[in-house]
Amino acid sequence: MSIPASTSKTVRLDAWLWAIRAYKTRSAATAACRAGHVRLNGSPAKAAHSVQPGDTIRVRQPGFERILEVRQLISKRVGAEAAAHCFVDHTPPRPAVPALGIPVRDRGAGRPTKRDRRELDRLRGGS
Repeated sequence: MSIPASTSKTVRLDAWLWAIRAYKTRSAATAACRAGHVRLNGSPAKAAHSVQPGDTIRVRQPGFERILEVRQLISKRVGAEAAAHCFVDHTPPRPAVPALGIPVRDRGAGRPTKRDRRELDRLRGGS
């Protein structure tokens, strides 16, 4: 897959984040910059800030933070496989969420019976 190279030497931060598929829309990328969820080289960045190869971008998303290094500038949205060549992801792996011993009922099984409710209470440590 070929990546259309940007004709300019810099690209707007919100356009680059949208092009690499960090955000679904460019306006969502702009809103994230405005809200302070995006940092460029350690400092809060506005959406119109220019991005250059070698820059480090920290994108805060629900539950974790992505650390991206710019490898190539693109201003047009491309396929996911092609977009992956434009950045290096330095995000540390997320810790595994421990599975809780909560019983799960089959969907559509209906309302729990009195016996089921007592078993659930016993499992939860109730009386």
